[in-house]
Amino acid sequence: MRRRRPQRPGWRGGSGRGGLPPLALIVAWDQAGPDRSAAPVWTGSVRLERDELHVMAMVLAGGQGSRLQPLTADRAKPAVPFGGTYRLIDFALSNLVNGGVRKIVVLTQYKSHSLDRHIAQMWRLSPMLGNYVATVPAQMRTGPRWFAGSADAVYQNLNLVNDERPDCICVFGADHIYRMDPQQMIKHHLTSGAGVTLAGIRVPIEQAPSFGIIEPDPSGRVLSFREKPKDPTPVPGSPGEAYASMGIYVFSTRALVDAVTDDADRADSKHDLGGSIIPMLVERGEASVYDFQTNDVPGVTRRDVGYWRDVGDLDSYYEASMDLVAVDPIFNLYNREWPILNWQPLGAPPAKFVFDDEGRRGMAIDSLVSPGVIVSGGAVRRSILSPDVRVNTGAVVEGCVLMDGVQVGRSAIVRHAIVDKNVLVPPGARIGVDPEQDKARFAVSRTGVVAIGKGQVVPH
Repeated sequence: MRRRRPQRPGWRGGSGRGGLPPLALIVAWDQAGPDRSAAPVWTGSVRLERDELHVMAMVLAGGQGSRLQPLTADRAKPAVPFGGTYRLIDFALSNLVNGGVRKIVVLTQYKSHSLDRHIAQMWRLSPMLGNYVATVPAQMRTGPRWFAGSADAVYQNLNLVNDERPDCICVFGADHIYRMDPQQMIKHHLTSGAGVTLAGIRVPIEQAPSFGIIEPDPSGRVLSFREKPKDPTPVPGSPGEAYASMGIYVFSTRALVDAVTDDADRADSKHDLGGSIIPMLVERGEASVYDFQTNDVPGVTRRDVGYWRDVGDLDSYYEASMDLVAVDPIFNLYNREWPILNWQPLGAPPAKFVFDDEGRRGMAIDSLVSPGVIVSGGAVRRSILSPDVRVNTGAVVEGCVLMDGVQVGRSAIVRHAIVDKNVLVPPGARIGVDPEQDKARFAVSRTGVVAIGKGQVVPH
């Protein structure tokens, strides 16, 4: 059956805001004579007027996150807690809001309740200027079916584009850890004249098969794009690196609408942005690349400049978490000039550390400790404690991520583990001590990280 196409946005010479030019660019022209009568010649100088350009964002938050099990057994991947008081989606949303992109729709699908609730509680922007962060579930506008892929998710929600009538659209993933000023990428996109601009970053060549790999020419035009290739092309002059797509895109609106509409009728398509839409636009010569390393974010230290992590599985999630607890962190949560915004539990009391006796000393070293935590005679090292965690007398917690409400009983040992919400670790329990015993009871990652699901019962 042929799918019914949503109505395409129809522009009549403006952006829908007082007849402004569609891309709201100010260009510098050289005039070929003192009388300024000759035809103008563009010199390539472009300045973006932030107040005039009409931008919206689509944040893709519908993935199942199967490689993050058991953390995604009861929630969507973007709703997975991170860093104590954040959710994964808070990083993408913070970058957009800090960068002045404040008309944002979050496209959801699987197990979205906790994500919907988090955005409703946390991400309420002032409507006075028309700003919003709105969750949009799969509405089945083109028939009784779920999203077939990220491109299909955009296609099924073209009514949102028609309502907003933006000049360009930021399409961001919802599960990456990074800081970025989107306005700099938008300016690069407009200057390039491309239909789509991909954010790119160098990655070790051995990691390249996990990403879409970009081959650009010296001007930044993308010559080829291959999704998760087994034989990735190295960066010229740097055989140990490949140029990877970050899953962060800026589209000219017409290019995105045309591409996803054309793709919707292709029976052989994956209906995926990275697997279908980007290769299509690359083949048409309409894709450019933006070097993420050039993005200049206020307050970023030399150590965390260019930081980006795709937390696609337990090991990458754990490694990104441990990046936060170093004395000089690789990713700095304390940047007040470009804050990662979050929601604190209502009425949560301060953290507390009690007892200072030999063998019964409440302490946390090289750790992030959230409101409501009580360390009562236990020892915590290189760990992240989320709100309302309690560590009791004689317990040892090392190299761990403990989510909200975890209780660690007396004399228990928990090492190299991710423990989801409301897990009770009984007194004397041993986690992360005996690998064979851990594998028999819990999920264990490739590198040996123990993962305990939400509310899971831990045997004595």
